[in-house]
Amino acid sequence: MTIKLAASSLRTLPPSVAVPKYSHRDLSPGIVHFGVGNFHRAHQAAYLDALFNLGEDRDWGLIGAGVRPADAQMREVLARQDFLTTIVEQEAQGTTAHVTAPMIDYIAPGDTARLIETLASPEIRIVSMTITEGGYFLDSEGHFNPTHPEIVADAADPEIPKTVFGLIVAGLVARREKGLAPFTVMSCDNIPGNGHVTENAVAGLAELIDPELAQWVRESVAFPNSMVDRITPATSDRERAILEKDFGVADGWPVFCEKFTQWVMEDTFPLGRPALEKVGVTFVGDVAPWELMKLRILNGGHAAIAYPAALMDIHFVHEAMEEPLISAYLEKLTKEEIIPVVPPVPGTDLDAYRALIASRFANPKIGDTIQRLCLDGSNRQPKFILPSAHDRLAVGAPVTGLALVSALWCRYCYGVTDTGRTIAPNDPNWDRIQRASIKAKDDPRAFLAMDDIFGAAAKSPAYVDTFSRALQTVWAEGARETLTRYLNDAL
Repeated sequence: MTIKLAASSLRTLPPSVAVPKYSHRDLSPGIVHFGVGNFHRAHQAAYLDALFNLGEDRDWGLIGAGVRPADAQMREVLARQDFLTTIVEQEAQGTTAHVTAPMIDYIAPGDTARLIETLASPEIRIVSMTITEGGYFLDSEGHFNPTHPEIVADAADPEIPKTVFGLIVAGLVARREKGLAPFTVMSCDNIPGNGHVTENAVAGLAELIDPELAQWVRESVAFPNSMVDRITPATSDRERAILEKDFGVADGWPVFCEKFTQWVMEDTFPLGRPALEKVGVTFVGDVAPWELMKLRILNGGHAAIAYPAALMDIHFVHEAMEEPLISAYLEKLTKEEIIPVVPPVPGTDLDAYRALIASRFANPKIGDTIQRLCLDGSNRQPKFILPSAHDRLAVGAPVTGLALVSALWCRYCYGVTDTGRTIAPNDPNWDRIQRASIKAKDDPRAFLAMDDIFGAAAKSPAYVDTFSRALQTVWAEGARETLTRYLNDAL
């Protein structure tokens, strides 16, 4: 028998499904979170759930906030099940499921007045976000872009903002007018210096509205940096069916993820914070070493395996790791080109971390897809791959494997696999990058001409030559033979 997830049905769920030791009615709000997707529910929300299960800090309940029209569907699904989420942790050794309940409300996109009023409530002491790498309005150098049309629109009409940053600024203004201290703004996205990036976006928008407001933001609002990590695939009917079959629970939007999770964060919270150190969060003075390690090795590793696997028509990530050419490519690239430009991390063996990442990618139960890893390459390449290339170019070191990652991405953007299967658009900038990819088949420099993506690398003769040679080989020989040549130092 399948039981539909709801607060009223928790006591009737099968014994194999762990349920919260608290009710959402036991919670009072303390955090507003923008971007209630799978990663947030498997990560930040899961840590809060663990803390609430200890009987601790139940005045830090979550209120979700939708901004984009697509957020409305998530809000509707979660509202129907009292904002509960089933988290299914999958490892080769077995699968477990538990229900989490840290969310007490979810403000729908478009309900702007209510959201700003909530942000201005004295109960709200942290505003957090998981809006993906592409949501920060950055240029190719990683700087806030004040000329982006959405930012310009919010600056012109700050009382009816449409972006996350416009809403945050409006909430801060409302608090200042009420004489309340500003909330802490906490990014949970995979961006180098995510706290600094968020500060630049909030203060940058404020500058367009009122320079004095921007100065107040920089002087008064805290933006802690953090490093977040948990592999969390998208949810499909496959995951819903597995949950119903194996655990007897009908959840409209369950979260499947690995058991591993990590959160390293700077301890800068003027209005206080939950005692997350009690449930595994590491608080440090400077998160940068952990953050760079993760972005370069894990996120860079994902990008490295994504495109050759896609061109070989491989569907799941663990299947890619079962392909000897791809797993060997990842190991060689990480050892020879990425780790040498990753600074030391306190208490961490970088090669052991590399091996851990590879084992996580190879998890046969997680069901992560190559399509998900390929998503949004135009935003991910400049953050996860090209920084390592820039560092190596600066010291005259070769970038053969790193340039190959970008060449494989270019070939992927052409829109067909090596066997001729169609690749569906998979990037917010798909039309532009596909046009560049088509031109690059004859002239590789046409792809590098996208300065907002490649930046200084495209101006390096060494990079241009290496990228061009790799792309021409991919086109002439295919992904499989190109990887073989790379592994034999013949690329």
